[in-house]
Amino acid sequence: MLPLEGVTVVSLEQAVAAPFATRQLADLGARVIKVERSTGDFARGYDTAVNGMSSHFVWINRSKESIALDLKAEDDQRVMDKLLAKADVFVQNLAPGAAARLGLGADRLRERDPRLIVCDLSGYGSSGPYRSKKAYDLLVQCETGLVSITGGEEPAKTGISTADIAGGMYAFSGILAALYERERTGQGSAFEVSLFDALGEWMGFPYYYATYGGQAPRRSGARHAAIAPYGPFAAGDGTQVFLGVQNEREWVRFCEQVLRRPELATDSRFDDNPKRVENVVELQGAIESGFAAMTGDEIEQRLEEVGIANARMRTMAEFADHPQLAARDRWREVDSPAGPVRALLPPITVAGREPRMDPIPEIGSHTNKILEELDEPPRES
Repeated sequence: MLPLEGVTVVSLEQAVAAPFATRQLADLGARVIKVERSTGDFARGYDTAVNGMSSHFVWINRSKESIALDLKAEDDQRVMDKLLAKADVFVQNLAPGAAARLGLGADRLRERDPRLIVCDLSGYGSSGPYRSKKAYDLLVQCETGLVSITGGEEPAKTGISTADIAGGMYAFSGILAALYERERTGQGSAFEVSLFDALGEWMGFPYYYATYGGQAPRRSGARHAAIAPYGPFAAGDGTQVFLGVQNEREWVRFCEQVLRRPELATDSRFDDNPKRVENVVELQGAIESGFAAMTGDEIEQRLEEVGIANARMRTMAEFADHPQLAARDRWREVDSPAGPVRALLPPITVAGREPRMDPIPEIGSHTNKILEELDEPPRES
């Protein structure tokens, strides 16, 4: 039995943040009913990369049931009310104020059902001057300062939807906490998560570094702005080796046993981490001169032998064939309207328990099944 079996989640969701949160709940066994317009979640149209389906949608919408409703129509409002009467959790990430205009505000819903848990996901929160401002992932990355510290010579956004994922994960953990609280008190609760607050929390290190250190972390590409050596270094055969030294013991070991230049460990430019960061250009040259006579494989072997963290920069194709994923049997097949697709197992791993990996739904593919459960007449297909 999965831990959330018997929990019903109704989610008026679109794009990434809320669907990402509810997919985590579905992985743990919750029944997730995804309420879509007749045209579907607009994330279905982001691209056609996965056998004609959107890569974003395939990633975060497996194991859900889709019902297509027009919530401005009286009949479908009635259906939504019946759905919520059977729900444990309601999640929504519509535009600011839209849920309340549809009669789906948290106060009204919890007045009608005190056991209901309501999670509102928004861009900037329900108050303040930005409450009605449109919030897409890139824009929230900009407003929280993430773009200002990411990239090399030019600022850059992250390559994944970092703000959406942050918001989705806090919604997920908030729902789990609310379910636990309800087990203890018998009462549901309402809470909100904003993408701005979620990503703002993740900006803790650069905030403290800049506020109390007097300057923002510099954009450092694949290197670390406050730890050195940490990042890519060229080997003699032209390959790049990524490594990270976390403390002074490792630095001494790295100099003595990997570079075989013990004098660098006590060089006044490099004998503690702040100095190494300050003199990072000279540090880079010293390390790469030591690497010049070695291949990437030889350097990695020495790093492993002395316990220095290292990695290879893999392409997405190489990640898909990663030996660690294969050895741990982390891939499964998930059905979809376009046929089976490969999907990674969820990160929460419990020995002997297989997570739920049900199909990705077509728009409204469960509408009549759900309507029958609610004693409502079927819709013409």
